[in-house]
Amino acid sequence: MSNIELRLIDANLNRLREGIRVVEDIFRYMFNDKETSSKLKNLRHLARLENYNELLETRDVQNDVLRESITSEQNRDNVNSILIANFKRAQESARVLEEFCKLITIKDSENFKYIRYELYTLETVLIKITSNSK
Repeated sequence: MSNIELRLIDANLNRLREGIRVVEDIFRYMFNDKETSSKLKNLRHLARLENYNELLETRDVQNDVLRESITSEQNRDNVNSILIANFKRAQESARVLEEFCKLITIKDSENFKYIRYELYTLETVLIKITSNSK
């Protein structure tokens, strides 16, 4: 696997775990939802690959051509918009990892597919929270 592919995987692993962590902390601290935050924590811990050092060696933050934030990334209207943005960020990253891990092993690819579908399912908890707060 090339350094460019490893760099892409490293960036998406970080993005996936970060997105899950934001959502996890909201469910944990703001909604006091132990069940959902525990599921998210478990997914975050599944979001790993064994070649951490190899991935870290390919990290090149200074040369990331989209490092600067765009306006839509800088604005959030409320907690719900933060949740949606981070669920989507995590789901998209899981999809990229699912595809690129096919170059490594099907087992890793299927792991990220599992994470993605679990995130889709957990995202529906938002509907319950939103409708209960009205």
